[in-house]
Amino acid sequence: MTIQWFPGHMTRAKRQIQDKLKLIDIAIELLDARVPLSSRNPMVDEILGGKPRLIVLNKSDLADPKITEQWIAYFKYEGHEVISVDSSTGTRVSEIPVMARHILREKIERQLSKGINPRAVRGLIVGIPNVGKSTLINRLAGRNIAITGDRPGVTKGQQWIKVGTEMELLDTPGILWPKFEDMLVGYRLAMTGAIKEQVLNIEDIAFFAVRDLADRYWPALKERFELDKPPADLEDADEIVRLMEEIGRRRGCLLGGGRVDLEKTSGIILRELRAGKLGRITYETPYPAETRSGEPNGERSRE
Repeated sequence: MTIQWFPGHMTRAKRQIQDKLKLIDIAIELLDARVPLSSRNPMVDEILGGKPRLIVLNKSDLADPKITEQWIAYFKYEGHEVISVDSSTGTRVSEIPVMARHILREKIERQLSKGINPRAVRGLIVGIPNVGKSTLINRLAGRNIAITGDRPGVTKGQQWIKVGTEMELLDTPGILWPKFEDMLVGYRLAMTGAIKEQVLNIEDIAFFAVRDLADRYWPALKERFELDKPPADLEDADEIVRLMEEIGRRRGCLLGGGRVDLEKTSGIILRELRAGKLGRITYETPYPAETRSGEPNGERSRE
């Protein structure tokens, strides 16, 4: 599956970011803690070049904490400073300016040694749509200054925002890369709401989500939707559809003749998944081999 999606405002945003880099001390790369790799735009390395960087795993309140720790270790191994936060509640958000100054400590010390009083750190926040950039900025600024929304593409322009006296942030529109050649990336992003549902079929997204949940988080899926038994074979499409139909019947999503409305059922599944009503779930691990054969979160039992 190759998804082509690169609206004009994203092309402009890429150019605008590159134009502002000379004013920036540090880049704050915001990722979704549920899909850190899938939500990591491969264009960012090209855009930012060698700028110092802090990786922020946002929405950690929705992610599996054990797997989040694995991701933190993964990014540290790559040589990055990293922190997990929850911008909706403000958990650990106040540590971001402190970490930014720590990353820039050598530059700040050089300025002090020359008798120069360092100005406020200038940070650039980058990330894909719907990863929570505006919510994070509002938390850091202590006021509602950036436009927020639960859909991709809310931020359209750039603006400088003061965070106390020690930091200034440049907000930018979310940037997706031109195409997704890996269907897993596309579906994982769609599960979080980062891709508009018009781009992918909602029933396909829900099918992918149910199969993944049945594999790695069966107890959570079973409890939330009061399911009877796990699929006998995860690779059998009919078994996954059976689960979706069971969910639809439980929620009263019926058409004439007792048929299940799979489109309505799919909407319910995705809304509740995104809202965290199935618990704290991560859709990918930093170790692909563990996706089916390992037990990174202790929730793989499908009894």
